[in-house]
Amino acid sequence: MPLRIGTLLLAWGIAMVLWGMAHGTSNIERGVDIPIVFNGVPEEVVLVDQSARTVNIRVLGSRAALRDVGPSRLDYRVDVSDAQAGDAVYEIDTGRIEDKLPIGARIVSRSPASLAVRFARRGRKSLPVRADLVGEPAAGYTLAAVEVDPPYVWLTGDRREVLRMREAVTETVDVRGLTAPVEREVRLSLADHVWMEDPRPMRVRVRVEPLAAGARRLPPVDAGVPDGGQDGEGDA
Repeated sequence: MPLRIGTLLLAWGIAMVLWGMAHGTSNIERGVDIPIVFNGVPEEVVLVDQSARTVNIRVLGSRAALRDVGPSRLDYRVDVSDAQAGDAVYEIDTGRIEDKLPIGARIVSRSPASLAVRFARRGRKSLPVRADLVGEPAAGYTLAAVEVDPPYVWLTGDRREVLRMREAVTETVDVRGLTAPVEREVRLSLADHVWMEDPRPMRVRVRVEPLAAGARRLPPVDAGVPDGGQDGEGDA
């Protein structure tokens, strides 16, 4: 009886090893979304549109070979160093991805077959910053002053968007119910494809003061835009 049990256990162990080997070497197909990365965008243009952000590939290989195949280890790089303002189309070359795959894995299909992108001329401009305030201080208080630091910023990006801007506006700062000065770190609310040349924290300082007896609450103060804002010219 003990001999029979030992034989059965040995047979079961051999079967498990063979099952593992079979499943480890049999080919399977897996779909993976590979992020697209643009290299060498010229200084004079801005990428404003692209038809896809990932390339979907179907990869065939053993389970062991495909174990580490994923978007965290792969990307598809597009050289756009010769880009000019306007539309362009780049064919998807799977060879650039296949070279990075483990031995025994190969790409059987990809989507899309090409990538359409649009570049716009870059512009830059110096603009005053305005704090976007919402609400009113507590009853018996009024806004005394609003300060934005820095009061001006240089913006760059899609030339058409940059040149039509007259000011840079912060994200909303809620002043409802204030009875004491506050300082908030904020970001700018910018159009797509426009950003600060020198990214840095923006601060809005709001000062409130009690109303004098019988006085009425004053209208909102100029929320941070200096007089005579020094608009810069957009570059070509």
